[in-house]
Amino acid sequence: MGLRHPLYWLYERRLERELDGRDIPRHVGVVLDGNRRWAGVNGHEDVNTGHQAGADKIFEVLRWCDELGVQVVTLWLLSTDNLHRKPEELDPLLRIIESTVVRLSSEGWHVNPMGAFDLLPDSTARILKEAGAETSEKPGLIVNVAVGYGGRREIADAVRSLLLAEAGRGTSIEELAERLDLDDIAEHLYTRGLPDPDLLIRTSGEQRLSGFLLWQSAHSEYYFCEVFWPALRRVDFLRALRSYGARNRRYGG
Repeated sequence: MGLRHPLYWLYERRLERELDGRDIPRHVGVVLDGNRRWAGVNGHEDVNTGHQAGADKIFEVLRWCDELGVQVVTLWLLSTDNLHRKPEELDPLLRIIESTVVRLSSEGWHVNPMGAFDLLPDSTARILKEAGAETSEKPGLIVNVAVGYGGRREIADAVRSLLLAEAGRGTSIEELAERLDLDDIAEHLYTRGLPDPDLLIRTSGEQRLSGFLLWQSAHSEYYFCEVFWPALRRVDFLRALRSYGARNRRYGG
């Protein structure tokens, strides 16, 4: 990283002071949007240059989260819709994701992969599962890596998992329908055992979630940032946390 302007440094320090005494979100979800457009505006003909820059940005943002006391980060790296891209677009992106997950594991982050692994190529699914197994006992920040992820698919998978588990116990459909509640479904989500996201951030100026953490985001605060993901600065992230800390969270209203 190059030298920063002194005014930038002062502004960053001011933002940090403004966070003192304010709530820091336990769980931050991020839609990493704008890699392709970042490549275009910076004169890169190969969009994979943007995807790689976006992958590199992940490690910087995780360090910020760790320093500020965030406990869980969920990163949406690839949606189920993205899996329908042409092979010449999808294959290089999958290779970047695979190398990113391997690096996360080798650097000692607690990696928790989530998504519809049956839709992914065998090599990608294997790398994700191995990273999850190898880092499951790592302390500190939990990094949910959402690959082949869709919010509707997650809920469908949760219901399917619940039905299979109950059938294995001999529970009838009628018995399950009598006592089924929200917690029963939540226990079968990809994020089971983790707190729901307090703050959801989407970069690049798009103001929609596209089904990200559809179930878990019922009470989340949203923050939409104009900057493309690879260009995200620490001050941009601190602004998101400042906005979250200034809000009066009214659950259910």
